[in-house]
Amino acid sequence: MGAMSDSPAPLADPHIAFDPAEGRRDVVVLGSTGSIGTQAIDLVLRNPDRFRVTALSAAGGRVALLAEQARRLRVAAVAVAREEAVPALKEALGAEYGPGETLPEILAGPDAAGDLAASACHTVLNGITGSIGLAPTLAALKAGRTLALANKESLIVGGPLVKELAAPGQIIPVDSEHAALFQAVACGTRADVRKLVVTASGGPFRGRTRAELAEVTPKDALAHPTWAMGPVITVNSATLVNKGLEVIEAHLLYDIPFERIEVVVHPQSYVHSMVEFTDGSTLAQCTPPDMRGPIAVGLGWPRRVPDAAPAFDWTKASTWEFYPLDTEAFPSVGLARHVGALGSTAPAVFNAANEECVEAFLSGRLPFNGIMDTVTEVVAEHGEPDRGTRLTVADVLEAEAWARARAGELARKATAEARA
Repeated sequence: MGAMSDSPAPLADPHIAFDPAEGRRDVVVLGSTGSIGTQAIDLVLRNPDRFRVTALSAAGGRVALLAEQARRLRVAAVAVAREEAVPALKEALGAEYGPGETLPEILAGPDAAGDLAASACHTVLNGITGSIGLAPTLAALKAGRTLALANKESLIVGGPLVKELAAPGQIIPVDSEHAALFQAVACGTRADVRKLVVTASGGPFRGRTRAELAEVTPKDALAHPTWAMGPVITVNSATLVNKGLEVIEAHLLYDIPFERIEVVVHPQSYVHSMVEFTDGSTLAQCTPPDMRGPIAVGLGWPRRVPDAAPAFDWTKASTWEFYPLDTEAFPSVGLARHVGALGSTAPAVFNAANEECVEAFLSGRLPFNGIMDTVTEVVAEHGEPDRGTRLTVADVLEAEAWARARAGELARKATAEARA
């Protein structure tokens, strides 16, 4: 392997402590009522000498929790994406705060999270789910904030846009797999990296053939053996689309070619990912399955946060297993590599079509195997993007809208044919 010094600088570089702060860091949490957000807030509350949350954003479906978080953290501002949620949020804040206490400023609408991402702080934790996280990601980078990135979709759909804005080391990944790669890469130089190995739990259907997957139900798909996540991410884990997205993400974050990024199935989810170096050494980052560890890396790097998450009890026997990926039963990773290599709007089409198909599956309108069959057809119809033009946010939104509409059409067609 040749030296990588002439390659673009990686977005996630553990050797660069972007704007390090030794004192207490001010943090903006986007997606505060979701899984990542609630665990991040737990971490902050346990480490008040290290972190202070200055602002929170959420979609607007859990205003009581958002108001409780705002009061406990004494934030200056809260934001909701749904403007219709403002009256309920005001009522919830009124119930949380005592007489005479100053309420936080309320922002609302699709641009509200982006406004908070650009506000005065050290770190923005983007825990929003879905490609709507792209605009806040760009806002945080443009404002010069350290970005703790849990919203993989913004990097997937807007990779060139993110790379254009991000300074080396400005992004610290919060996905468990990419936080693992980030820490392992820190043990060597870029030129020493031979291969990235991304681990996958295998989801609830590990070991099943494509034929055996034909009749699985949404209930089956949502029964993840290791992680407790939202329904879309859990189904993505069942199809391994999530792992395909992480391969694209690894390529963008670390500037490693796709042919040097492998996926291996590890059911226990103890080893979160590995880096193979040119001397034959492989370094693995390992913890019990718990997202507070990766969140702590995102918020605290390059300093560790003591007792952020549980550690292993090495006095107890355990077995760690690794299996090759079944590409026939789970073609999503191969398709993700394909769209990642195409670049431009192709990953956005892949991601948007998948989200539409997952929704159709969860509502009983599409069989499990139909998810990837439909996504594959949509990607093929989209074809190769025009590489001669600069990608814009408008391009991404247009490609996503087309992909969702086309995937919906194909899903409805499949349902009609199945009932005929």
